[in-house]
Amino acid sequence: MLASSRLTVGIHILTLLALNRAESLTSEYIAGSVNTNPVVVRRVLGALRRARLVTSQGGNGGGWRLVGEPSEISLSDVYGAVEDDQLFPLHHRPPNPDCPVGRYIGATLEERFAATRDVLKAELARSTIASMLDEVQARARTVVLS
Repeated sequence: MLASSRLTVGIHILTLLALNRAESLTSEYIAGSVNTNPVVVRRVLGALRRARLVTSQGGNGGGWRLVGEPSEISLSDVYGAVEDDQLFPLHHRPPNPDCPVGRYIGATLEERFAATRDVLKAELARSTIASMLDEVQARARTVVLS
């Protein structure tokens, strides 16, 4: 099973929009930065719009813009916008209820996975799109100075 890259793409998009606050960016431009198909970017942008993190305007000069301040958008907000809450999927079919492990493994895993998800969200809440942009720009300055 492949892990989702929606969180990574969502953070990338919002950081790019934060860098370019003065202008709207097209999904094609954003896709060029992410280096992926514009359809993938549009799907993530749709989720970000539903979460009210971005807005779009059609027509000539239209495109996507960040809503709100980058310092007020946590990475946990992005996670909530683009990922479902199931960090690790459970069995595709219910395990054998006649087995002493199969009967209780689902509930046991659900508790453990919920605790893991809570830790992940708490860690993501410590960073914002503004802090991501600051770090990206600091790395860019370091490369230029090297």
